[in-house]
Amino acid sequence: MPKLSALRVEQISELGMYGDGQGLYLCVDRSGKRWVYRYIDPITGKRKKLSLYPYHKSKNSLADAREAAAEARKLVRLGLDPSLERRRERDEQARLESERRIEREREELTFEAVAVEWHTQNKGGWANQKHVDQVINTLRDYAFPVFGSVPVYEVSIEDVISCLKPIWHTKTETAKRVRQRIERVLSYAKTMGYRSSSNPALWKSNLDQVFPCPSKLKLMQRLKSGKDGHHPALSYQELPDFWENLVKREGSAALALRLCILTATRTYSVRHARWVEIDLEKKVWTIPPLHKKGFIQFRVALSDEAVSLLSCLPKLGEFIFPGGKEGNPLSENGMLSLIARMGLKGQVTTHGFRSTFRDYIGEKTNLDTIVAEHCLAHKVGDATERAYARGDMLEKRFHMMNIWADYVTSKVADGFTSA
Repeated sequence: MPKLSALRVEQISELGMYGDGQGLYLCVDRSGKRWVYRYIDPITGKRKKLSLYPYHKSKNSLADAREAAAEARKLVRLGLDPSLERRRERDEQARLESERRIEREREELTFEAVAVEWHTQNKGGWANQKHVDQVINTLRDYAFPVFGSVPVYEVSIEDVISCLKPIWHTKTETAKRVRQRIERVLSYAKTMGYRSSSNPALWKSNLDQVFPCPSKLKLMQRLKSGKDGHHPALSYQELPDFWENLVKREGSAALALRLCILTATRTYSVRHARWVEIDLEKKVWTIPPLHKKGFIQFRVALSDEAVSLLSCLPKLGEFIFPGGKEGNPLSENGMLSLIARMGLKGQVTTHGFRSTFRDYIGEKTNLDTIVAEHCLAHKVGDATERAYARGDMLEKRFHMMNIWADYVTSKVADGFTSA
C-alpha cells in the first residue's frame, strides 16, 4: 500500500527518507526534496538507486514519481538496469541532436558561404589585390547566381554544367578559370568535411566529356578570326621610327614605355618599379619577387641608354613612374593608352615589345639566344639543367642590352634623348 499522499509530500520538511512502497522514496535533504527509486540490479545483483529528479508540486508530483518508478520496475523485471537504460537514452538523444545540428549546419553551408570562406583562407597567397578580387568576383558573377544558395554537399555536376554552359564558347578563358575555382572550392569543402561525394567540377574524365578543351576551342576561335593568340607586337623594323616618335611624347606613361622597351621587361614590373630597386652605379635593376611573374627575384641588366634615362628622371616619390593619385604607380592602361594615342590601337601592346626584342636578337644578330631568354626572365632548359645552371648571365646581358638600345635609338640624333 502507498504510504505517501500528495498533501503529506507537500508538508514534509524534516530531513530523511520517506518511502512510498515498491522502491519509491522521497529524499529530503538540505538541497530540497527529490524522488529516488531503489532497486536490485538484475545484472550484478547489487543494490542501486535511480534519481527520479527533484520534487515539484505540478511538474514532478507524487503521481509523476510513481509513474516513473513503475517504468523502472518494468525494466528490472525485463532484466535491464534502469540506470544504464537511461544513459543509453541520453546518449541516443545526444546523437540524434548532434545529427540534427550537423544537418542544420550543412544546410547553412551553402556553396557561396564556403566559397567566401575558401577565398578568405587563401587570398594571402595571391600576388596582388586585382587577382584577389577577380577570384571571388568571377564566382559571384557566374557560379553564385546558379547554385550559390545550394548546400555545398549537394552541388552536382548538373549545377556546374548549368553554370559553365552559357559562357564556355563565348568567354572560354573566363569559363576555364571559373571551373578551376569551383573545383578548388569543392575540394576545400571535402577537406573540411563539408561534403563527402566526389568533386563534380573536375576536368579529366569528367567535364572533358561535356565541353571541348579550352585550348583547342580558343585556337579554333583565333583561326576563325585570323589572330594567332599572341600579344600584338611591333616589328623590329618599325621600332626605330616608333622610338623617334615616342621620345617626343611627355608624361609618365611615355617615360615608362621607353624603359619598358629598353629593358624588355613586363608592364607590371615597370609600373611598380621603385627607386630603391635601382642601382645606377652597378647598372642593375632588381625586381622583387612580388613584382615578377614566377615570384622569383630578377636582376635586369640596364643598358647605358636605360641608365641615362633613369638618371634624368625626377624622384617624385617611391615609384619611378607615379600615377595620377598620390602614392600610386602609373595606371594599368597608362602605356597602352599612349600607344593608342600614337595611332596603333589594337596593333601593338606594351607586352609585345618583348617579342620585338626577341625577334631582333634572333634574326639580326649572332648573339646567343639563351642569353636573350635570360633577358626576358624566361626559364631555360628543363628542371635538371636549371638545377645546375643557376647563374643569370648578367654580364653577357649587359652587352646584349646595349646592342639592343643602340638599335632602338638609331633614328634619334646622338642616340640619347633626355627625359
